[in-house]
Amino acid sequence: MRYFVWISFDGTAYHGWQIQPNGMSVQERLQQSLSTLLRQPVEVVGAGRTDAGVHARQMAAHFDIDRDLDCQQLAYRLNRILPKDISCNGAQRVSDDVHARFSATRRTYRYYIHTRRDPFARHYSVLMNWSLDFQRMNEAAAFLLTVDDFKAFCKANADNKTTLCHVSKARWVQTSDSTYYFEIAANRFLRNMVRAVVGTLIDVGRHTISMDQFETIVKRGNRSDAGQSMPAHGLFLWQIEYDDTSAPSI
Repeated sequence: MRYFVWISFDGTAYHGWQIQPNGMSVQERLQQSLSTLLRQPVEVVGAGRTDAGVHARQMAAHFDIDRDLDCQQLAYRLNRILPKDISCNGAQRVSDDVHARFSATRRTYRYYIHTRRDPFARHYSVLMNWSLDFQRMNEAAAFLLTVDDFKAFCKANADNKTTLCHVSKARWVQTSDSTYYFEIAANRFLRNMVRAVVGTLIDVGRHTISMDQFETIVKRGNRSDAGQSMPAHGLFLWQIEYDDTSAPSI
């Protein structure tokens, strides 16, 4: 029997989602907690990977077990075991062929920045010390909807079978006079892609590269031409979507 769990986590203390040999990961902590709760070894499969220090407002994971579970009690009891920087937001039984990673149809990320010094934002948003042209940044972001190869924003030497992604949303949103986030949604993402896209858009906003140069960078597909990879702590995996009616939702 297959079950989905929906979790949120503060990624500050973790070496990303995936189990690592040199540090604690969110996946490892979740597996440990489920194994303790269910009194048998449990392996979980996540909807995707996040890098060290990246957060998730919504992450989906599935596991298989040979007995019926009370999903409400599962979520409640799991939250009593998990550390305070991880929470279970819900659990549900799904069809055996629904896969947390491969059945997901769209993932949404948000990257947060602030333009005025704020001690309370520093752990989950990145301070920008430059004046930024958000109109130009949104024009550049809109260009991302017209292309399908994101090799320019792929981490060097990453093991990707393809660099093709279908981006369905890319925009900057202002939430106050000094706070903004970049929202991007796609069917899949390359390793480090969002942080590289944001870094390049920041260059557009600073007027250090033109719109024509931005488009050339994307089309040429050379990572060294694109902007810097932004710090991890401003990035959130925001939403995982499943279109199939047998798939989970929360």
